[in-house]
Amino acid sequence: MTNHSPRSIAFLVLVVIPTLVTAQSKKPTAAELSKKETVGSALLAEVANQEYELRSAAEAMPAEKYGFRPAEGMFKGEHPEYGPAEMRTFGEIVKHVACSNFAFEAEMDGKTPPDRCDMGGPSPAKTRSELLVYLRDSFAALEKSIGAIDAKSMFDPIEGPYAGPTTRLRLAGVAIWHAADHYGQMTIYLRLNGIVPPVSRPNPPELSDR
Repeated sequence: MTNHSPRSIAFLVLVVIPTLVTAQSKKPTAAELSKKETVGSALLAEVANQEYELRSAAEAMPAEKYGFRPAEGMFKGEHPEYGPAEMRTFGEIVKHVACSNFAFEAEMDGKTPPDRCDMGGPSPAKTRSELLVYLRDSFAALEKSIGAIDAKSMFDPIEGPYAGPTTRLRLAGVAIWHAADHYGQMTIYLRLNGIVPPVSRPNPPELSDR
């Protein structure tokens, strides 16, 4: 075993380790990004942001609050063609986003998307733990499809009930803003229950299950 002098240990603690941490946490410059950026990597960076926001918010809400909605009975029967007859519960928002992610992924890959994501879709996921897994898996599927987009395929035509007819690039954009839109709703639900969204905390926590 090698013995280190107090001076060498101090050098490691005060100089070497902080330098390594800084190097690892330093964000690339715009010039550095432009040299290696691809269509897929640019889109994936935004998807990753949305994944953290959505999944961390879903993890922050306790199981007993998954049935919470800001107001009961509103919008009943007003627009039956536009999905639920009243405001979604927190759990229903999570399920809707997960179903939609799978739908966007399916359309990009030329598969049949799940039916009626506006009403929750066909997945049996219901409990908090089931919905967290469903949401996690939906982002994994979406990221795989979006990451495959390149300069040759980004304008490929995409047909389907979810945002179609469109192109592959536009559908990726829809998937990103769709998640962001519902994240905004989730933050209000959290705040109404006295919970600070993880993204807004001084030290945002890691996702519990990567």
